[in-house]
Amino acid sequence: MSDRESNSLGRMLALVLRHAPEKFNVEMDINGWVNARELSENIAKQRRHYHWLRGWHFAAIASADDKGRYQVEGDMLRATYGHSIELELDLPTDDIPEALYWPCEPEQVPTIKELGITAGDRKHVHLSKSISNAMEAGHVRIDRPAILEVDTVRAIADGHVIYRAGTTVYLVDEMPGEYLYQIEEDDPMVLEMIAQWELEAEEE
Repeated sequence: MSDRESNSLGRMLALVLRHAPEKFNVEMDINGWVNARELSENIAKQRRHYHWLRGWHFAAIASADDKGRYQVEGDMLRATYGHSIELELDLPTDDIPEALYWPCEPEQVPTIKELGITAGDRKHVHLSKSISNAMEAGHVRIDRPAILEVDTVRAIADGHVIYRAGTTVYLVDEMPGEYLYQIEEDDPMVLEMIAQWELEAEEE
């Protein structure tokens, strides 16, 4: 399997497991699990150039993902976060860090601290394990994201359930503003990430 084929299959996997299992007529259970063999067979039927595809190819792609975006159990696999479809994700809720982080547009900070974070077009709010993880997640769409810290200890004590999804991603239905604090712009980790992006931009 070439890198191009692996990347293409990875995009298909994300599409099916997060958004559209019907795209390849795959049966998905309420917890987001699909059969890897069924998925590979249905893709091969629709796209003849993938006639060689087998279920273990998807299992290999999922297992090699260092962000923990996928979970593999035998012949079954699922996405652990990023869904736009309604599921009941039976993810673990233990070992939640005392603080998690969320990126946003700098001008949105006062509003979000007042109204809280909502999921938008996703089914859950996605929180990051570290400031650098949140900076990277936000930088996809924001040049210099502001970072909000979530006081998870108080939030959990008050009844908000936080799930461990990937290796650096945590999910919650919503997060009220009373648990949010802004990370200062001169925080060492923020400055380190900005310096890294500026260096990468110079090298392009």
